[in-house]
Amino acid sequence: MTLWQQYIKPKTLAEAMDAFATAPRPLLPIAGGTDLLLDLEQGRHSPVQTLVDVTAVAEMTLIEIRDDQLFIGAAVSVNRVALDPLTVRHAEALTEACDLIAGPQVRNVATLGGNVAHALPAADGTIALLALDSYAEIVGIDDPMAILGNGDSAKLHRFHRLLPLKDLFLGPGKSSIKHGEELIVGFQISLSKPHQASCFKRIMRPQGVALPILNCSVWLERENGLIKDIRIAVGPGGGTPFRATQAEDVLRGRSLTKSTFESALDALLAQAQFRTSARRAGADYRRHIVSGLFRDVIESAWMRAEGKTTETRRH
Repeated sequence: MTLWQQYIKPKTLAEAMDAFATAPRPLLPIAGGTDLLLDLEQGRHSPVQTLVDVTAVAEMTLIEIRDDQLFIGAAVSVNRVALDPLTVRHAEALTEACDLIAGPQVRNVATLGGNVAHALPAADGTIALLALDSYAEIVGIDDPMAILGNGDSAKLHRFHRLLPLKDLFLGPGKSSIKHGEELIVGFQISLSKPHQASCFKRIMRPQGVALPILNCSVWLERENGLIKDIRIAVGPGGGTPFRATQAEDVLRGRSLTKSTFESALDALLAQAQFRTSARRAGADYRRHIVSGLFRDVIESAWMRAEGKTTETRRH
């Protein structure tokens, strides 16, 4: 069975956009392909004519500091994200999330961009990026069908935009990225400052590598014994990756006490829309276990922001 007719491997972003403008359609980008190839093989994705392999695009394979931002290319493998000194320093929650995705072989090829582009409400990398208030860097082309009709790639007009990560998602498996016209180049995260910290943890079934029943990520900043600012992401808390903004409002400007935590938990439970999944868990069970997970994650981030570590990373 032939899953595609044409396979293109550009080396620069300009070449990738030329392929987007001129290659036969339907067209999709591919990097690790750990989700996409299975979807194509098992008939969960409509057939494609062209695959554009972005793993050799230099701009999409970088992890570097740009001014006051950490840039992580969308084609960087999740294993590299988990181990890179820059991500460990500035995006600890993301390294913890990437360290839990699938098994070692998959982590060596799966990419952060693919994790996000699949648009699942409990994707580990996505939940961590959401708590870190990241932005997606996107490039695209205007009216590719008109360019195809003219047969003139020299007239190709590209655009570039930054989009808050939360705005990428429309529903389970549905992204606002225009297929065949736009490409996620990478992600921008603010550099970590003193008394800022993050954490990611998840609950999964005990049979080894498995999908998460529930995951949670927290970023916070401490000041004079109070939570100066905080972001909380939980998956799945709805049809799209979920920010617990009401719980954030409860915690902001207060110390992390038992009563404060319980008020924040009540706010989280009131806002979240936990779903029942035959493959993962029921909504009631998720509501029952979120308390312990949320407590572990927020306490870890709280202690880290003071310069202490509450647990040892496992690899």
